[in-house]
Amino acid sequence: MAEEQYKIKVQNVTKEYDLFKTQTDKLKSFFSINNRNVPHFWSLMGVSFTVKPGEALGIIGVNGSGKSTISNIISGIIPQTTGQVDVKGDTSIVAINSGLKKNLTGRENIRLKSLMQGLTNPEIDEMMDDIISFADIGDFVDQPVKSYSSGMKSRLGFAIAVHIKPDILIIDEALSVGDDTFYQKCVDKISEFRKEGKTIVFVSHALKQVELLCDRVAWINYGKLKEIGPTEAVIKQYRQFTAWFKKLSKKDKKKFEKQQKDIQKHFDINAYEQEVVKQTAAEHPDDHNVSGEVKHRFYSSVISEKMTLSSKILSFAVALAVVFFCLVNVSGHRISHVVAKPASLFKPTKVLEVPNNRTHETKLVYKNHHQK
Repeated sequence: MAEEQYKIKVQNVTKEYDLFKTQTDKLKSFFSINNRNVPHFWSLMGVSFTVKPGEALGIIGVNGSGKSTISNIISGIIPQTTGQVDVKGDTSIVAINSGLKKNLTGRENIRLKSLMQGLTNPEIDEMMDDIISFADIGDFVDQPVKSYSSGMKSRLGFAIAVHIKPDILIIDEALSVGDDTFYQKCVDKISEFRKEGKTIVFVSHALKQVELLCDRVAWINYGKLKEIGPTEAVIKQYRQFTAWFKKLSKKDKKKFEKQQKDIQKHFDINAYEQEVVKQTAAEHPDDHNVSGEVKHRFYSSVISEKMTLSSKILSFAVALAVVFFCLVNVSGHRISHVVAKPASLFKPTKVLEVPNNRTHETKLVYKNHHQK
């Protein structure tokens, strides 16, 4: 059996967000100081799909369904909570504000983002004029990005991304802003990429753009992969869903959305893992280590977003060392002396009675052994 050919493979991917009320709560959770329950929200609840080399995959769905979350996970901007993401090649994501530093100028952002993609300064100098020409933002290229409009940020981000020549181009709503002239330039460039056999992930609400540019479509609905398949068939189902939703009363719309959000808030990752175990066991009845393999698939590629026990121990040891050196510094002694005779620094070895001629009283003077 031939090995499955893919450029991107997403398997059992979930993404959990903790709904912290304050930054202090977030910091406490990171250090695992506060163990009280924190509300959770699962932006993705077990998404799996593959993208073939040279394929253009569209990702659609209503707001809050997890479209941008999955595109950011694929591009490596954020980690998944569980699951595996295998990307064969360099990615470049085009999204408003993505990878742009607001305090740097457009020209400086071009250089910075290109350097981060592994290009050399001579290579960047060679293509700088082409990027600036494609972005077509005029003298603003030498102004800080924080002064740009959304359309200008999108222009600059897209211009940088397509000139870096990545293996995989991820476009997240970047064509939803800007004028028709720039939109046509982008479409032409994407078509050029497709002819070169590049892989494209296109996230958009604009269904006509998706129909024009994509071979297949993945419909993500409130954190779950609702459907994936040929563009025409999936978009037809999605349009039927949106038409049904629009016909609902305002009250029913809110009720439906609340039901979906509640599902995302109360998603049970352990129950989902057991569901995958049962499904895998049914598909491979001769495999006696299904549970271990599923657990490996779920967590082997995950980067912990909280401190591990070893990290906590190391942090505690570093904190003790800092306190120790601060005390030594205040005492005015050398480290070598402290290490050799630590107790003598803070304990008196001799007590002298010194008379006060004015008051005719006696006071105690503590004298360490090293003092003369």
